[in-house]
Parts: sequence; structure tokens; C-alpha cells
Amino acid sequence: MRDQMEKHQSWLYLLFIGLGLALGIGAPGFAERLAPLVWPLLGILLYATFTQIPLLNIARSFTDKRFMAALLTGNFIAIPAFLALFVLWLPLSPAVLAGVLLVLLVPCTDWFITFTHLGKGDAARAMAATPLLLLVQMVALPIYLWLFLGSEWFQLTLSKELLSALTGLIVTPLVLAWLTEYLAQRHRGIKRSVACLGLLPVPLLALVVFMIAASQVHTVLGLSEVLAQVVFIFIGFLLFAALLGKGLGKLFALPTASARTLAFSFGTRNSFVMLPIALTLPSAWQAAVVVIVFQSLIELFGMVAFLRWVPSKLLPEKIH
Repeated sequence: MRDQMEKHQSWLYLLFIGLGLALGIGAPGFAERLAPLVWPLLGILLYATFTQIPLLNIARSFTDKRFMAALLTGNFIAIPAFLALFVLWLPLSPAVLAGVLLVLLVPCTDWFITFTHLGKGDAARAMAATPLLLLVQMVALPIYLWLFLGSEWFQLTLSKELLSALTGLIVTPLVLAWLTEYLAQRHRGIKRSVACLGLLPVPLLALVVFMIAASQVHTVLGLSEVLAQVVFIFIGFLLFAALLGKGLGKLFALPTASARTLAFSFGTRNSFVMLPIALTLPSAWQAAVVVIVFQSLIELFGMVAFLRWVPSKLLPEKIH
């Protein structure tokens, strides 16, 4: 059941976004009353997602030093450099630029593993790398945003609401997930419950994007021209990510499966982990929320293309 949901999740999210937009247009008052439910749903979503990451196995990340060096180089050096050179100078509004940077600067730590497995990459290495990717991005993201958007951005956006969101929706679910994983190693019943939690991320994310679409419908309609611009940014980013995976795979002399894993890591971004941050921005910056949700949809359809292109054309098996 989980595999089927993950396989068709792109269409599920598109359906729920459409339903949310229809609700926001047809019954705006009701849609506004749904908005507060986004926060608890995000908290549960992030907790369920974090429980699927082997947080106790950070040490395993370092067993393949060449792979991890390539993964960290691509995600935290090459991709930020690409954004600085090709995105930072585009004529985007500050809110839209903030959304693009928030979503593209940090690598995914959840469905990246699923797509790696489906795309004939090395899912074991992907799973081992996710705790370290999550840890590094939490440290690196504030530094990147300061470098890209300046100290004024921090003064504008650093608020009590932002700190509450970071604590309540990222740090707390992360700590609870770590505790759950720790207990699951000692109690079989809890281990089975963790497996059941793996069924929740897709339907919960569908509900989250439904509610965001319903509450942000007027922002979405007002951003139609901007979304037409950023779609080319996101498609261009996917192409760059795939080629970067191939290039670093060759540079670090990695096996084909590991190089495919790089391509899927570089192509997938941590969109819904960034949503709590974007949702706390001032009302004038709410376009960032729409941009992040839009990117996640483009990414999912991009991953469908990756599943066909990466293992068959970009990084086929080597014939000896």
C-alpha cells in the first residue's frame, strides 16, 4: 500500500491542490477556518517522516567516504554555487526569491530514498546518508540565507512565530522521532508502530497542500505569471542536478548505483520541512509558501522522468 501511494503521489497532490483551490474560491470563509489545522498536521507529518530516517545511525554515513564526500560536495557546495550564479540575479520579488532559495538549498531526507530505490540507485547508502544530510542542512541553511538574502532578511523574518515553528515543528518532532527509534530497538510493538507510521506522510502531505491551496488561493491566482517564470527555474535545476550527479560520480570514481543515488539526492529538495519557516513569514512574503508547494509538485513530476531517464540513458549499467 505504501509503495502504491508513493508511486502515484504526484497525481494525488495535484488532485488535492485542485480541490483546495476550488474550495478557496467557492467557500473562502470555510477555507480560512481550515488554515489553523495546517500546523498540527505539519507537526504529525514531520514526526512520521523523521521516524523513517535512521537517526541513530549517523556513524554509518561515514563508512563510504568517497560517496559521502560527493554527496556533501554536491548538496552544500555545488548547488548553492549554481543558485548564486544563475538564480540570485533573476528579476524575482524578494518573497518569490526567498521561496526559491528556501526550497532549493536543502536536500530531501525522505522520498529521496524511495526514488533512489525505484531508479535503481543504492537505497542502502541513501538511507545511511539521510541523518547526516538532515543535520548538516539545519546548520547550513541559516548561513546560506544570510549570505544570499542579507542580514536585513533575518531582521525582517526572525520572529517569535518563526522560533516557535522551528521548535515545535522541526526540533520537537526530530527529538520525538529519535526517542521513538531508540525505543523501537528495544520493543517489538513500537517497531511495528514505526512501520505503520510510514503510511502517513503521503496522505498527510496531501491534506497539507490541500489546506494551503485553499487558504492561499488568491496568492496563487495573483502569482500565475511568476509561477510561469519559476517553473523554468525548477526544470533547469532538475537538469543541472542530474548532470551534477553524473559528473561527481565520475569525479569521485563511484559505482553506477552510487552515481544514480547522487542524481536523486541533488534533484529532490526538502520542501515540506521548509514550509513551517515560510508559513511564519509576514503576510507580504506569503508568496514563498506558494512557490515551495509549486516546486514540490514540479519535482515529483520531474522524479517520474528521472526514473526513466537516469538508469536507462544518463547512467546506464556499464558493459564490461
